[in-house]
Amino acid sequence: MADAPLVLGIETSCDETGVGIVRGHTLLANTIASSMDEHARFGGVVPEVASRAHLEAMTPTVESALAQAGLKFSDIDAIAVTAGPGLAGALLVGVAAAKAYALGLGVPLYGVNHLAAHVAVDQLEHGPLPKPCIAMLVSGGHSSLLLVPDVAQDVISLGSTVDDAAGEAFDKVARVLGLPFPGGPHIDRAAASGSGTAVAFPRGKIDDGTLDFSFSGLKTAVARWVEARESAGESIHVPDVAASFQEAVVDVLTRKALQACRKYDVHDLLIGGGVAANSRLRALAQERCDAAGVRLRVPRPGLCTDNGAMVAALGSDLVAAGITPSTLEIPADSSMPITTVHV
Repeated sequence: MADAPLVLGIETSCDETGVGIVRGHTLLANTIASSMDEHARFGGVVPEVASRAHLEAMTPTVESALAQAGLKFSDIDAIAVTAGPGLAGALLVGVAAAKAYALGLGVPLYGVNHLAAHVAVDQLEHGPLPKPCIAMLVSGGHSSLLLVPDVAQDVISLGSTVDDAAGEAFDKVARVLGLPFPGGPHIDRAAASGSGTAVAFPRGKIDDGTLDFSFSGLKTAVARWVEARESAGESIHVPDVAASFQEAVVDVLTRKALQACRKYDVHDLLIGGGVAANSRLRALAQERCDAAGVRLRVPRPGLCTDNGAMVAALGSDLVAAGITPSTLEIPADSSMPITTVHV
């Protein structure tokens, strides 16, 4: 892949300004400027704050990525950018910047789907994706099961959340337990010293015959359980509640993922998205995949959360597949469907 084009990827769908540079499936740079601390006091991401932070971070983050890779602007062969889905204002900053860089450098522009990029990034660590594979994407905004015959051209939705995404439920339960935002890492750490069987929380849609998810009921069940104990003057053992909640989430996620593998006779499962960094999800998925004879691929935690490398990886796949570049008129689409890989 030494002669593969150098692709610079820009990610601004939520609260991280990410810039990555790849050559083929070789990662050369991955820099991230996060505005998470600015949102923490609000208990969630504030779109306007995120947009302004992207605007301030864009130029230094791009320059940092180039320095990390030991490259100049003139070395870049193509620009890829997340065009959706995500926060509209945040996406606009990234798309506008990508258009400016592509126009100024005279290189092709590729507007890509954020979710498909979460699938493509695994290739930077584990090599080309098996065709087909099942991908489960779990984050603060998405919980989706996908059949992926070809990540650059053909992604099929099999199921998704009907209410809260898994990561959203982690954030809301963390707030109930008095843990900081973002909730995922804090619940993971608290759960390490708790018991996943201490409280029998419900598993939404576990045996409903679909590949959809539901976490709103689970979130409410945890809140009601905590409220009842507090009203009775009982102490709450946070590690046990965190572990029991976490176990309910990962139980459903892994069961549904393997149901998809069996239904479509696919023997490779990829898990991506921010929640894929959860230690219990990774462990239980490996355990159940081993038992089912399914090969599991999960990127390292730094590539699971939003980053520019994943956008560059998908852009590189599009270039290799000979996909026609985007025009400078591409919009930022906050509700872009997963079936639209490239715009």
